[in-house]
Parts: sequence; structure tokens; C-alpha cells
Amino acid sequence: MPIAQAGNGRLHYRIEGRDDRPVLILSNSLGTTLDMWAPQMPALLEHFRVLRYDARGHGQSEVTPGPYSIAQLGGDVIALMDHAGIGRAHFCGLSMGGMVGMWLAANHPSRIDRLVLCNTGARIGTPEVWNARIDKVNGEGMRAIIPAVLDRWFTADFQAQAPSQVDTVRAMLLNCDPAGYGANCAAVRDQDQRDGLGGIVAPTLVIAGTHDLATSPDDGRLVARNIPGAQYIELNAAHLSNWEVAQTFTTQVVNFLTA
Repeated sequence: MPIAQAGNGRLHYRIEGRDDRPVLILSNSLGTTLDMWAPQMPALLEHFRVLRYDARGHGQSEVTPGPYSIAQLGGDVIALMDHAGIGRAHFCGLSMGGMVGMWLAANHPSRIDRLVLCNTGARIGTPEVWNARIDKVNGEGMRAIIPAVLDRWFTADFQAQAPSQVDTVRAMLLNCDPAGYGANCAAVRDQDQRDGLGGIVAPTLVIAGTHDLATSPDDGRLVARNIPGAQYIELNAAHLSNWEVAQTFTTQVVNFLTA
């Protein structure tokens, strides 16, 4: 199991694809693992050397004491790139992973080539909402929040038509360490990157979901409007658009990154 040291924690990662292809880093959403990118992997490996990782506190990465910050999670990516000998890469992140991408592009522009920000926002939710979720997970465990999370992440139609895919995501949430989840909730709660978007110079694609209840199209449009030259597309999906409309999502990402 490949492990990289990042600050005071260990990160689990997986790197696949030919050495002579450009590197693409994929960053998972809150509560999932590197396996959340499974629908994209066959197509992405035709074009890229793909580096996936479990964000700190998730999957097989170490659950270090929280709370975390988006800057800390972004620093983990830089440490992972250094560990793997990657000087510069494309970056694609969804939700919390997208917030990490914004931070990287604003603070380490020489390390990011093209940037894809999916179903995310420069600021997500309110402190009251995040504090309530942290308290619920601390008191009752992950199982207590999963039904509500899945209803935000997938439309009712997709849940009815693709129950096995929803079950796969449910299992990721159920297996997430509550302490790691809460520490990452705090990172999202405390981050507001609206003032820094104008400094991003990487060519950027922003993907939103028409039915996304977690990060609305308005959140996506704000990000795209404030990053110079950013492109914006809206897909017929909820929060996990890379699952709900996987083929369309993947085509958009590949076309943008290979332009």
C-alpha cells in the first residue's frame, strides 16, 4: 500500500498510467475515498498518469488530531507531489477536493497546470450547519447522517435507477472515521476563498450540478466568474455529478484537460 508522509500524517495514494503521460491529481469529496473516481478511471488512463489519494482523515490515510484546514489539506498535496517526484500536474477536485484545488492554484501556481473544480464553492455552508453536523457525527456516528447526505448527493431518480452505485458510495461514508470526518468538516467550515479567486492563473473549468443541494449552481457560477478566463458548465445532476452523469462528466474533463 503506497504511503507518503505529509507533515504529521501519512497519506494513502495510488498512481497509475504510463510514465510519459501528463500527471492528473484527483482529490476526493468529504466522506469518500480515492475510489470515488472509479467511474472516470478507464477513460482518464487513456490520456494521463493519474494520482489518486485518500484525503487526510479518510480511507486508509491517517486520522491525525483535528481540526484540519484547507491550507493543511493543500499542503498534503504538495507533500505528496514531492514524494512522487511530480513538479507540475493537472488537478481535479470535487466538493472539498475542489476547495483544495482553489487553494493550490492560488498559493502554489507553479505546481498546477490546468484546474477542474467540480461541485464546489469558495465558501460552503454556514458555521452553524457544519457545527451541527460535527456534533451529530461525534455523538451518533456516521450512520446518523448518511440518509441526508445521500439525498443531497444524488437525485431521487438516480437513487431509484442505480441503487448499487449509491450503495457503493454509502459504504464509503459508513466506513469513514467519524473523527476524520469531523476534522475535515471543520476545514470546510472555516474556509472562505472568495477574495483569492482573482489570483488564480491556471486555466480553469468549473462544473456544477443543476440539482446540487450541497453546492448550488450559484456557488459554481461565483467561482467561475471570479477566476480570470474560467469556463463554466452545468450538468443534469446533483452533488456527485461524476457518478450521476459519469460519461458526460468524464468527456468534459478530458476535453478540457487535453485542449
